Amino acid sequence: MTNVKSLTCLHRICILSMCMLFSLYILAQDQKKITGLITDQQGEAIIGASVVVKGTTTATISDIDGGFSLDVNNNSVLTISYIGFISQEVPTLGKTDLRIILKEDSKILDEIVVVGYGVMRKIDLTGSVSSISAKTIKDKPVANIGEALQGRASGVQIISSGKPGDNVSFRIRGVSTINNSEPLLVIDNVPTDMPLNALNMEDVESVDVLKDASATAIYGSRGANGVVIVTTKRGKSGDGTISLSANWGIQEATDMPKMLNASQFASLHNEMIKNYNNKNYTQRPDFADPTALGTGTNWLDELFRTAIMQNYTLSYSGGNDKSNYYVSGGVFDQEGIILNTSYRRYTVQFNSESKVRPWLKFGNNVTLSHDTKRQGSYSVRDAMAALPTQPVFNEDGSFSGPGEPAYQYGDVRNPIGSATLNKEQTKGYNVLANAFAEIKIKDNLTFKTLGGIDFKFWDKRNFYPKYNWKPIPQPQSSLYEESNKSMTYLWDNTLTYMETFKEKHHLNVLIGSSAQNNVYNKMSASVQNFLTDNNNQLNNGLTDPTVGGTKNDWAILSFIGRVNYNYADKYLLTATVRRDGSSRFSKENRWGTFPSFSAAWRLSEESFYNKNKWVSDIKIRAGYGETGNQDGIDNYAYFTRLKTGQYVFNGTPVSTLYPKVMPNPNVRWETVKQWNAGVDLSLLDQRINLVIDAYIKNTSDMLVPMSVPITTGYSDIDVPRINAGKVRNKGIEVTISSLNMKGAFEWNTDFNVSYNKNEVISMNDGVPLFVGDDINMTKVRVSTEGHPIGSFYGYVTNGIFQNQQEVDRYAIQVPGGTAPGDIRFRDLDNNGIINADDRTYIGNPSPEWTFSINNTVAYKAFDLQVFLQGVAGNDIYNANRIWQESMSIPQNQTIKVLDRWTGEGTSNSLPRAIFSDPNQNVRHSDRFIEDGSYLRVKNMTLGYTLPKSISQKAFLSTARFYISCQNLLTLTKYSGFDPEVNVSGVDLSTYPVNRTLSFGVNAKF
Repeated sequence: MTNVKSLTCLHRICILSMCMLFSLYILAQDQKKITGLITDQQGEAIIGASVVVKGTTTATISDIDGGFSLDVNNNSVLTISYIGFISQEVPTLGKTDLRIILKEDSKILDEIVVVGYGVMRKIDLTGSVSSISAKTIKDKPVANIGEALQGRASGVQIISSGKPGDNVSFRIRGVSTINNSEPLLVIDNVPTDMPLNALNMEDVESVDVLKDASATAIYGSRGANGVVIVTTKRGKSGDGTISLSANWGIQEATDMPKMLNASQFASLHNEMIKNYNNKNYTQRPDFADPTALGTGTNWLDELFRTAIMQNYTLSYSGGNDKSNYYVSGGVFDQEGIILNTSYRRYTVQFNSESKVRPWLKFGNNVTLSHDTKRQGSYSVRDAMAALPTQPVFNEDGSFSGPGEPAYQYGDVRNPIGSATLNKEQTKGYNVLANAFAEIKIKDNLTFKTLGGIDFKFWDKRNFYPKYNWKPIPQPQSSLYEESNKSMTYLWDNTLTYMETFKEKHHLNVLIGSSAQNNVYNKMSASVQNFLTDNNNQLNNGLTDPTVGGTKNDWAILSFIGRVNYNYADKYLLTATVRRDGSSRFSKENRWGTFPSFSAAWRLSEESFYNKNKWVSDIKIRAGYGETGNQDGIDNYAYFTRLKTGQYVFNGTPVSTLYPKVMPNPNVRWETVKQWNAGVDLSLLDQRINLVIDAYIKNTSDMLVPMSVPITTGYSDIDVPRINAGKVRNKGIEVTISSLNMKGAFEWNTDFNVSYNKNEVISMNDGVPLFVGDDINMTKVRVSTEGHPIGSFYGYVTNGIFQNQQEVDRYAIQVPGGTAPGDIRFRDLDNNGIINADDRTYIGNPSPEWTFSINNTVAYKAFDLQVFLQGVAGNDIYNANRIWQESMSIPQNQTIKVLDRWTGEGTSNSLPRAIFSDPNQNVRHSDRFIEDGSYLRVKNMTLGYTLPKSISQKAFLSTARFYISCQNLLTLTKYSGFDPEVNVSGVDLSTYPVNRTLSFGVNAKF
């Protein structure tokens, strides 16, 4: 009986063991690893999509390539979700590799934005970042992408130039320093100083502008002025696509000042000489009857022209699950609206990515460009000043010149001759490239290494032939040539960890290092006098040979870290730190640490929030960060700079080496500390999206020129920079995007407005710093405490003296020189004498307000875009008027002088005409300050897309034709060519912005 029981027990144990082994076998057979790729409908990888095994807590997120892997049961169902897309449930039965295409949710579209060393969902941002897509800026008839960005982002002022080949200037959240205020430019992950005009707009996928310190701190010592990140296009999954973009346009000046004709100028000149009342100065004989002279020469019409602009790009792109490619070639050719100015550019772009193993990916971005800029020695102000009584050519066909004496005929060299015969040319060659490898160490851990180069080579050649024009002949030809080479190397290494815990906790950690080094070389030479001007080469020069050259370098080594934490898409935290070491500083000050912290709360995701279509999403943001700026100092500021020279001792020349620039071993970074607070709102079922940001941006340790006495033995002109200034910018930015109508007729509106107040808090112990070039032998801009950087400084006018009694009763201006008809200047210190102590602040060159509004309308095959942009609260110092409204020299004047003072009561703003200006009416004063505000119809584009039935017959997948006008209309009170002058706010012979009408076609095969 016992044996039977034992056998029965043993039998049961065996059966139980077999059942357990079979269950384990079945369980093992039911487990598998599944991999997948998540993309949008255009084939773009979706980063950070949530992948959850339905009914469990097992989850992961897609990586930077949109890929994921997960251990699941054979019959599991995956739930795939991402903000801005419709969620999907995907069964895994019988599958191990998934390709998932998420469809956009039209109600809650959200995009990926590029941040430093990575990308983020826009909804996860805690800082202030503006994103501009290629769709927003396409088809604009402009020379470079910088001009197309103008007005597209709040808090970003972009100043363009009409001169072919010139780059734009950026000001992000005001002017932070008296030194270089340009933002850091990053193109395809490579920080660069390559100008934006070297890029082909058709190759650009997106532009992201990092504005607050929590976003820019990842770039540390170079992020103080903001960061502009440009990402070029890459191929998308699908069959290869050939794309053609062609654009042809005509350009002209937006406005032209009206100058006196020959008859009017002769009358004015006679009056100038008469009022001067000097027997040594007589009227020109041919001015005896001004009416007989007619209109004469319009020199502005001779200098300006209608110019042609052309732009052509051909590209080929495509890809599959494992690789993609994009290659393009472009030609841009622009004539300038000023005679003999032009710009031509050739570009090649090649981008590719290849996933050679599930854990390994290689890629590259290569941008090649070659451009040529040509111009003569043009001068807009000389064309305004040349006398209308002088022809362009003499009777023998040679260029004319003013006669003698100079007080009758002037001394302005023929501006058409200088613009035509003198040849100034710059040729540039740019190579911007990177190659990278990504190694997926684990599903949630990726290492990336990137090597980049930024090579720039440019050559200048200026040839000035000899001539025999009046007033001063040029008896010898001259040639100057210059060769420049700038080579920058970059090596970045980053390790990224991405993980999701219990479905709601999302963590993204990045650590890394960056090393960048630059070497710059320059060589120059010049000669004069050739046997024949047709043989103008350096080795053929006969006299005055010179040679010069220089070399310098810099390096920066950095360590970076960033943590992004997201809890249930409700609480968002970002912390960043970068430590930079720069060769520009001494060992004691070489390293700087730049931290930032920001947080956001999506109030609308709280359980207590009653979701409704009126306010569907609310996000509140706040952040603080510190960034640096090192662009204001020399590469060797902490060294003594030496100079070679030659002195004669006892009649013998002796070479010497002597100190020139005093060293500053204590020089350190400029530091910007910035607070930012903002709110993002989605209203009316996300038909309206509102973003509001407010900020305070404090610059400390600003680098200013040191005052060096000549008695030190060092130069008092080339002086070191010291950390002795503080500047504050504070402002608010508002961006509104709305979907006004949808359906067959669609209408979208984008609006932004920004306010910024700039103020110098302290400056070099309160000593005002005059900045900028001398104008009429003195400076007109100053930076000092309590006022904006670069404020205009001068006298304040107080009307016109109408009679001698008013002159006698007023403060003394110029003893013996002031008379009725002269300008009366305010005696601000009430001491009875008008002198330099009566100058004050008379204007602000920086706009307080920038704004824009864009309306896009589409109906069936037609689309229309109308974009308005403007600025307000800034002043322009119209320095052209110093001479062209002086009525005191033999130069032509604007027609405004027709309203000059000619007797008591005739004018209270324009003075009398008198040779030599005895009262100094043209001294720097608010007489030449003008309101720089403007509202411009920046662009209007009308397009038509061919129906598929027609385009396919022509073997086209799509074809769109359009007509576009840039700078169509400008509303302004400014009297000059155009209110968009350079960042200094001084208009002196500025190359004006042009109006462009263009026709174009975009086609895909």
